[in-house]
Amino acid sequence: MDLLWVVPLSGVVAVLVAAYFAWDVLKSDKGTPAMQEVAGAIYEAAVAFIRRQYTTIAMLAVVGTIVIAAVIYFFETAPGVSKEELAIKTAVAFIVGAIASMLSGIIGMFVAVKSNLRTAAAAQHSVADALRISLRGGAVSGILVVGLSLIGVFVIFTAYGGLAKPAEAPFTIVGFGFGASFVALFAQLGGGIYTKAADLGADLVGKVEAGIPEDDPRNAAVIADLVGDNVGDCAGRGADLFESTAAENIGAMILGVAIFAATNNPAWILFPLVVRGFGLIASVIGIFSVRGSEKGDPMAALNRGTYVTAILSLIAMWFVTNAMLNEKGQGHWFFWAGAIGIATSQAFVFITTYYTAGSWRPVKEIAEAAKTGPATTIISGVAVGFETTAPSIITIAIALFGSHWVGEQWSAATGYAHGGVFGTAVATMGMLMSAAFILAMDTFGPITDNAGGVASMSKSSEETRERTDRLDAVGNTTKALTKGYAVASAALAAFLLFSAYIDKVKQIKGIPVNAHYAVDLTKVDVFLGGMLGAMLVYLFSSLAIRAVGQSGGAIIEEVRRQFRENPGIMKGTVRPDYGRVVDLTTKSALRNMIPPGMLAIGAPIVIGILLKDEAAASMLMIGTIAGVILATVLNNGGGAWDNAKKYIESGELKDAGGKVLAKGTDAHAAAVVGDTVGDPFKDTAGPSLHVLIKLLATITLVLAPIFI
Repeated sequence: MDLLWVVPLSGVVAVLVAAYFAWDVLKSDKGTPAMQEVAGAIYEAAVAFIRRQYTTIAMLAVVGTIVIAAVIYFFETAPGVSKEELAIKTAVAFIVGAIASMLSGIIGMFVAVKSNLRTAAAAQHSVADALRISLRGGAVSGILVVGLSLIGVFVIFTAYGGLAKPAEAPFTIVGFGFGASFVALFAQLGGGIYTKAADLGADLVGKVEAGIPEDDPRNAAVIADLVGDNVGDCAGRGADLFESTAAENIGAMILGVAIFAATNNPAWILFPLVVRGFGLIASVIGIFSVRGSEKGDPMAALNRGTYVTAILSLIAMWFVTNAMLNEKGQGHWFFWAGAIGIATSQAFVFITTYYTAGSWRPVKEIAEAAKTGPATTIISGVAVGFETTAPSIITIAIALFGSHWVGEQWSAATGYAHGGVFGTAVATMGMLMSAAFILAMDTFGPITDNAGGVASMSKSSEETRERTDRLDAVGNTTKALTKGYAVASAALAAFLLFSAYIDKVKQIKGIPVNAHYAVDLTKVDVFLGGMLGAMLVYLFSSLAIRAVGQSGGAIIEEVRRQFRENPGIMKGTVRPDYGRVVDLTTKSALRNMIPPGMLAIGAPIVIGILLKDEAAASMLMIGTIAGVILATVLNNGGGAWDNAKKYIESGELKDAGGKVLAKGTDAHAAAVVGDTVGDPFKDTAGPSLHVLIKLLATITLVLAPIFI
């Protein structure tokens, strides 16, 4: 209990620092009137999309709240709590989690669209200033999202009597994580479909068919494309990481209940909140440590911030584990578990960089394949995507094995059970300590991308465009790194949340907390549950990718129509109808996000009701494994295709005679096709799978009573 003050303190620090960064960004120069006009169009369209999207999600969330309250009332009981109280508490937790997740997405989008103009204006005279503004704009989102998650879980835990009855409260607040996951899934799906449909239309008609540059104002889809970066990568990812941190905090707290029962020390339940508070402070210091320069590599400056955050997180982990988990003087074992989690986050940064950055073999290999056409480009990219699963899964396996092993050493030294599983929870908490910094880097990507679009559409100087291109190249890498980080944290958290589900089932069935609960795959129903879980991952991805194709096709036809019917557009004498494309994209994205979203929610419920709790456990376990592997393929394969195109555009690819193969060549056209295929992989289906994995866990946790 002694360190619990860190949680509200870190929340206050987060709000104050985010407010300072927002003030620093918003007071910056807004640039030329032409820049302001372009940025205003992006802002107006982004706000319109978010308003319509969250109105739809809110209606779905209200229905979900009623269903959850009914299920809890009729099927679940808890000692010392009436049916009515338990149902109301769970439903309230769900709706609060949903509202907080929506707020996280809105904050992320709003700050991003206000930062892109200031970044473009700063790029007129300085890369260093543009880097500072874009990173701080991203940091507002990162710090507030993680801070809101931490404060939300702490407040609802306290309100539900967590300080007086710490063993009961974690089970009553699981609805908070479910609400956050529910909103995050639709936010990521809707934003992902929107951004990639617009990107597909803008690239294929503009760059390939019309032969005009990226972000050319003559392209009717370009405003929709720039809006998409904000509603997908900012709002969607903000909601994604909000639910990640909330659900994983709650899962770790539930696992701490078993050790609390043996030690009567509430620190085992409160530890996840405290260590996340220290991680938030470490991330804030890491963001302040980033200093750019006119000649230096912006990525190197961001990497320094990453290292500062990791080192401070290690120091904090040592302090917190020895202060809170030091039963019989053995707290150091859990420090090593936390260190494994922190090291895993750094390992995934390297793995993702290797497979998606243009300076390494995989991207160069795809670029070389583009010389012989689109088919070989696709083949090479798919091969790279499949290859990425090996180092990624091996790293996750080492992390899980190592953290479980050191936890078992704690159990052997103290005589208490459950150390191994709690070790994996500590590793997950260690990995998530840097979540605020990672999200800041993720939002930095679309801010710099939009800044380049603003500079291009406002016909800024070539020097300004070169500066925004330097930052945009770094932003592409940071967005890829964030996806790798999200997959790894989802994989570690999945084991944590799976264990929490087992504890929940044991509690409902009245099985002693220390008793073994087996999931027997030799049973037909359990085996079927696993197969259906794996199938769900692929069918969900199919629906998400198909939605991009359908939406993108409509946009392509509209842009072609405008070029055909208004020849003045290509001459620059007639302004394209940007609003028409934005409206088409919005309607299509919101319509197409419903089927995969409802599949993700409905399938695990049907499987659990028909095949019961053990089959639901199998679905969760095998579905998670399939989801992590497929997300790795989609994210890294798509990122490699994207950067292979940029590798060619930068003039790095040459033919056998030494001639540069850049824009306008057949190789570049092939690379654009590869990038277009990769877009829905890395920005729609892949990121949505991160949410699906955790949604499966939170659904089974909340609805476990109807599976018994």
